[in-house]
Amino acid sequence: MSDLPWSSSVATPPFTLRQLAYLVAAAEAGTIVGAAELVHVSPSAMSDAITELERLVGERLCVRRKAQGLTLTSAGVRAVADARLLLRGAHELYAALHTSTDALVGPLAIGCFPTLAPTVLPPLLSDFGASHPRLDIEVIEADQDHLVELLDSGRIDVAFVYDVRLPGRVKRTTLFALPPHVLLPANHPRATDPVVRLKDLIDEDFIMLDAPPSRENVLTTFAAQGLTPRIRHRTGNPEVVRSLVGRGLGYGMLIQRHSDFSDAKGFPLVMKDVSPPIPPVAVDVIWSADLMPTPRAEAVIAFAKAANWPLPAPVPVS
Repeated sequence: MSDLPWSSSVATPPFTLRQLAYLVAAAEAGTIVGAAELVHVSPSAMSDAITELERLVGERLCVRRKAQGLTLTSAGVRAVADARLLLRGAHELYAALHTSTDALVGPLAIGCFPTLAPTVLPPLLSDFGASHPRLDIEVIEADQDHLVELLDSGRIDVAFVYDVRLPGRVKRTTLFALPPHVLLPANHPRATDPVVRLKDLIDEDFIMLDAPPSRENVLTTFAAQGLTPRIRHRTGNPEVVRSLVGRGLGYGMLIQRHSDFSDAKGFPLVMKDVSPPIPPVAVDVIWSADLMPTPRAEAVIAFAKAANWPLPAPVPVS
């Protein structure tokens, strides 16, 4: 006989979805106060709900210390992971019951690597969004490692990333591929060359996009030619790379191509293909291998696979 306080498949557990939601919010925020702000309740109500949940399940789920935030116990880590799945299922049930048509309704969280955002997000938010006006689309831009973590937790439904160092726990489909290119200030001595060689730039300062997987991909690219870049500045923002290069502080390397190669603030850039050619990097849409994709996620995956992505034309190579 089961030792759980309920045994029938139709019996209700002693805790509520609201208590589970408060626990997940507290885990994500790291503090009771921060979690209370997220769900618009008082900190005391949040704390009382979690305390009651712990009493009901007979386990301490978190340790709360003033000025040090909240830390999950081992039981709490498991409880949060399972609670996310239950809450996800509850949201799907609500969305299914809330509409009597085939229209897609409900939340859709899309993750995107920042340099892909100018290419990926406009079609998603305009074309896909217009086709499904009852969706509540949320976009989260983050580095690739964080996006995979968000997929694992169920916080996002799909993500658009580069196909570099992806873990086996995600499913994927490739959308398009682009080779890395070099950015130079418009007054650079090699700005008029049809292509550039990395070894001709290696003694100059390099502005590095320091966000995984771009960091690893760039260093691997240089290492494959027996080179080590002289890194002057690191930034996680591709627009900062473009700005610093435009101001003559060094050269850069990016994958995503802008259709406009000049800076509107008066610091123009040029984009150059590399010789010998660098293998292209694929862009994928990925989703969790462990969580069943929702109909909304399936729809955005299908859209991504069928989309004619508006990619800038590559620089001519002579």
